[in-house]
Parts: sequence; C-alpha cells; structure tokens
Amino acid sequence: MAVPNIESLLARMTLAEKAGALCVARVVVGEDGTLWEGTPSESPFGFTPTTELLLERSISHLTLMNAPGVRALADWRGAIDARAAGSRLGIPVSVLSDPRHGRVRNTATALSGDGFTSMPEPVGLAAMFSAELVEESAAMMARELRAAGIDVALHPMADLATEPRWARVAGTFGEDADHATLTMAAYIRGMQGPDGGVACTVKHFSGGGPQQGGEDAHFERGAHTVYPGGRFDAHLAPFAAAVDLGIARVMPGYAAPRGLDAEAVGFAFQRGLITGILRERLGFEGVIITDFNIVTGMRLPRLGIELPVRSWGLLDLSPVERVGRLFAAGIDQLGGEDDPGLIIRAVEDGLVSEQRLEESVLRFLREKERLGLFAPRVSAPGLGAIGGREHVEIAERARAASIVALAGQPLGLTKATRVYAEGIDPAVLADYATCVPSPEQAELAILRIDAPYEPAANALEGAFHGGSLAFTDEEFARICAICDLVPTAIDVFLERPAILTGLPGRVHALLGSFGVPDRALLDAVSGRVDVPGRLPFDLPRTMAAVEASREDVAFDTDNPLFRFGHGLHWRSQELA
Repeated sequence: MAVPNIESLLARMTLAEKAGALCVARVVVGEDGTLWEGTPSESPFGFTPTTELLLERSISHLTLMNAPGVRALADWRGAIDARAAGSRLGIPVSVLSDPRHGRVRNTATALSGDGFTSMPEPVGLAAMFSAELVEESAAMMARELRAAGIDVALHPMADLATEPRWARVAGTFGEDADHATLTMAAYIRGMQGPDGGVACTVKHFSGGGPQQGGEDAHFERGAHTVYPGGRFDAHLAPFAAAVDLGIARVMPGYAAPRGLDAEAVGFAFQRGLITGILRERLGFEGVIITDFNIVTGMRLPRLGIELPVRSWGLLDLSPVERVGRLFAAGIDQLGGEDDPGLIIRAVEDGLVSEQRLEESVLRFLREKERLGLFAPRVSAPGLGAIGGREHVEIAERARAASIVALAGQPLGLTKATRVYAEGIDPAVLADYATCVPSPEQAELAILRIDAPYEPAANALEGAFHGGSLAFTDEEFARICAICDLVPTAIDVFLERPAILTGLPGRVHALLGSFGVPDRALLDAVSGRVDVPGRLPFDLPRTMAAVEASREDVAFDTDNPLFRFGHGLHWRSQELA
C-alpha cells in the first residue's frame, strides 16, 4: 500500500471525518484481544462499541482503559487495524495509553501490571540520578509499548513536585527544576528516539505541581494552581525544554491558575497560554491534546463512579461552547470525547471555522506519518522481548539504582535468620530467610509500608492518595512497638514525600523506594547489591511545616528531615 499524500488526504475529508479525527475515544479491549462491541449498558465503563467509533464516527485515536495483558493487547491492535482499513479513507488508528510499566494502578492516571516489564515509578527514575540509565530504561519501555500496539504515550509529567501533599508526585521527576528537566530530557530521548519511536505527551502544561492545598485537579476542590511565591516561570521551564527536545505532544492541565495575570479558567481554555506562550513563544509545532472529560462528564453506573466535567471556571458553558473556547485557545484534540457532533455543531454555530479544524487535523496526519502508521504493520513485532531477559536486566538495574538508603545499615540475612515481615510475599522472603508469624519469634523484622494518606469517600477519589503525609498516632505507635521489640528494617513506598520523623533513630535500617518488587527490596536490605539512590525531593519534618510552605516554591518546608539528594549509598556487602 502506497503512503498517501497527507495534504490530498485532508482535502478528501468531510467535516464529519475531520471532527472524528479531533476526538480521542476511550475503549476497552475485549476478552482474548477482541474488539468491544457490546452496548454501552453492557460495558463496565459504558463505552461506545468499537466499530461504531471507527466506521460511523470516523474516530482514529483511541485510548485504552483496561489492562488485558500484552498478547491480548497486541491481538486487539491487529483487529483495530483491520477494522479501520475498512473506513472510507482507511486512515490508520493511533493508540494512546497512560503509563503501563510502574506500580500505580489508577484508571484515571496509570494502568500498570498487565505483562509489561516492571519498572519504578517516574519519580524513582529521578532517584537514580543517572540520565544514561533513564534513557536506556525509557527506550526499553518504548520498545514494549510499540510491540504491544501502543503508539502514543500520555506521559511524561513535567510537573514539579513542589507541593508534597499532591497525589500525583509519583508521576513527576521530583522537586528540583534542573534535575527534573535533565531526567525528563533523558526519558523523552529514550521514548521518542530511534530505538523506541513512541510519540510522547508532556503534561500538564504549564505546570500542575502547585496545586492549591495539595488537592488534585481531577476534583473541583483542586480546581486551582496557585503561585504565592511567584514561581510560574520555574514551573514552565521543563515544558520549554521538552519543546526544544522535539516533544510530539503537549497536554494542558485541568487547573485554573490563581495569582497570574490570566483568567481563572482551565489552562486548556486560555489562548494567552496555549497560543501565546506554547505556540508562539516556545515555538511548539506538535499536537495539543486536552486532558480527559474537559468537555463532557461520564457516568459509570456499574462501577458506581461519576466522572465530573473538569472545565474549571467554565462549568456554566454548554459542551458546544466549551469546544469553541478550546479551539479558539489553540488546542488540537479533545481527550476522552467520542462525540464528533459537538465539534460539528461548534462549526455550524460559528464558534470555530472548518479551516481552523484543518490545521489540527493536518498535525495529526503528520504525526501518524512520522510514526509509520500508514505503512503495513507487522503483527506484534518484538512481542517476545516484553519481559525477556534483556529487558528484565535493564529493569533490575533501574530498580536497584532507584532505592534510597535513608538511615541505618543493611541487615545480615541468612536462610536461617528468623524474620517477621509485613508487605512481603512469604514465598519470596523464603529465598532469603526463615519466615516467622510474629515479631516475638523473630530475630529481625522487615516492614514494607506505603506513605501515609487519608482515605477518600469513594472509589474514584480513593485512587488519588492525598491529605496528611504523617502516620496516624495509632499506626506510628504500632510500627514503633515492632522496632522496640526486634531490630527492624522499614521500606516506605514514597509515592509522596512521607513524614518519617521519629523513625531514623529507632530502626536498624530505613529505606525509601518508588515501586520495586519484593526481591529488589530484599536484595538491597540484605546487602546483596549496591543501594545508590538519592532522594528526588525533600522529606518534611512535620505537617505544620508542609502547611506553612508555598505550593509553587521548591524546598520550602522548614527544617526537613532529609534533603533532596540525600542517600547513604550502601555498598554491596558481597563485593566489599
């Protein structure tokens, strides 16, 4: 099949086909890689049948909302390509996805654990302080994504983790602007480079880190970013670097800024930011996609979830009026929307011109061309490499390099050592020590615990771990009782900068990790491997210090317990 001329293809498109190209529809993969063709009421997510999206609505961008396994995903991709080839113009489909390689599993932000090689969360890549290993890791992940049929990564996050309460810290590259930018640059080079070829989406322009009170912008109480320290330019800087690197896509954030000379409406609706800064000042020429549910909401009755409309500051507008505002601001594509009729009505109502839509469609067609989607696709190329020895070896190095030794020293473990453990698979621990059921029977204890957070009222909000960074009095007392009874090593999953005050002098060893399997942690805590990781953010000393700090200012908590860059760098006892 000859690759079509992009401009001539655009000239043949009807308004309805152009409108369909400007939507990114949510889909699920059916059993064994089949296309989901049930009615919306039959789907746990309430989604439109896939063939209707492709052939009746002319949609050619799909984002995945489940984790079926890599083989099923690759088979599904083949079925998608075959079905799309039957459309009037045969425009190939681009498949988009949130992160797939980390620990976090949240249908709104990440879908990990479906057969891809397990990696630390992005903030763990920053903890490695190795641009070379970050780039190698990102290239490996990109190979796996393309092999499974994913073309566009809805990551990385260029947001700075200056507000430690924010639930999305794990997806960032940390608190320091310079280090986060260097890490992000290596990630983009690996993802988009010749060894990968995935189109990356940097988000959440122009910086989602300074969330007011640490609340997340998925919810109305987190509708605003704030700048009490006047640091807007510091949060913009990583995005400027991403543009200079040739990032393929940019996603504006939901939040409406306060404290700027700008209207208090969501970033995606602001022409001064989208066209004035991103297009004209920074020179971005790629695709601008909105975050999801910015035009319409979604009810998922079988899951008991309702996704609100997240057009903060413009909730009084109709969906068609929101579409008009978005295209007037300069965006190209509506994330999570599958009704091209809204765009058609915006044209008919004079809110956006068809010529303006064509500018955006042309950007998508060129992206598809750069990704090679117009050429015949080889079925599941390189699928066998996913989870293969070469990729696992890269992942093992990354996991080990990301673990941070905060205090103490490694444990002296032998197979005969009696160990009480929490949060560790007993079958894995049995390869290192003898498992016992209580601290009273143990010679040592190893606890794997999550960073503290406050439980939420419903499932959707519960997936976003926010609120206090300190352990409850009851949980802290329980942990200390074990430490006082037996020498204890504690590993904390630092998805946010936890308050660990009171633990360093009480434990035998204190570690921070960012999404590594039990075996990687046990290798580190037992001294089998080097532990070279360093903190990618400060760890505050008290919640009072966090509450007194400014959301947009890095390193603004008073007298932190551990500073950015801290790490004891334990040396492997086997090599000593």
